Amino acid sequence: MLRQSFLYLSRQRRLRHWMETSSHARKLTARFIPGQTLDDVIGVCHKLHAGRYLATLDHLGENVATRQEADTSRDFCLSALDSIAASTLPATISIKLTQLGLDLGDDLCRRNVDLLVRKAASIGSRVEIDMEAHEYVDRTLNLVEHFQNEYGCVRSVLQAYLYRTEDDARRMSKAGVPIRLCKGAYNEPASVAYPAKSTVDEQYLKLSRYLLDEGAYPALATHDPRMIDSALAHIAKTGRQPHEFEFQMLYGVRRDLQQSLVDQGYRVRLYVPYGTAWYPYFMRRLAERPANAFFIARNLFRA
Repeated sequence: MLRQSFLYLSRQRRLRHWMETSSHARKLTARFIPGQTLDDVIGVCHKLHAGRYLATLDHLGENVATRQEADTSRDFCLSALDSIAASTLPATISIKLTQLGLDLGDDLCRRNVDLLVRKAASIGSRVEIDMEAHEYVDRTLNLVEHFQNEYGCVRSVLQAYLYRTEDDARRMSKAGVPIRLCKGAYNEPASVAYPAKSTVDEQYLKLSRYLLDEGAYPALATHDPRMIDSALAHIAKTGRQPHEFEFQMLYGVRRDLQQSLVDQGYRVRLYVPYGTAWYPYFMRRLAERPANAFFIARNLFRA
């Protein structure tokens, strides 16, 4: 059994290395991951801004194993904030705390994130803190509250499929923390997350209405037209103004919906990933939305 596990992990590492270094794979992922360098995505963000979109930049990476890797990730993110300021773009950055050393200790992670949030506050931007697997939720939210109290320019992701999220949404809203609500993209056990898609959808609808009523500048992250239509219907009833919330979507996914919302005068922020460590992100996107897999398959056969 141990040998089988070792061989499986070895094959996975080889597959990831091939995917992240293959020019053929790069062609297939370009729709969803528009560049490997900061200059690449700053150029993309200028085009998005011209099209009336907002952006959040995500330098890909997670679960770093050394302090040096965590510090390198921090420096990439600082450079992104510098470029946002120099370009006067209405953009933010998105980070994963394991990318900045959370697995190596809360103190290391806190020091790295502090530099990012302080910089974001100084340039009038924001740090959007992604949520990872359920084991990280408590530590993530504790750090989010700390940084919101210190600087007032963070937003936290919450995942609708976790049983605990309704309580977390109320806690964060009372603390004045803006929330980005998504359905959830990690493979979580039934002991902590709703296993049925229909139940996750119900929770998303319920939580989105709560955040639109009580949340501080919420962001609804979804490509599901039913979730969007429900939010718009609720907004029409409550009178919440377009500048008081935003929709968030992934770069390259459901461009038709993105354009429709922008044309109606709503704020749409696109999550723009970049870098070479894209394999985990890309595979979660395929698992989250099967239509993405069909898109890749069609292009594979054309290649």
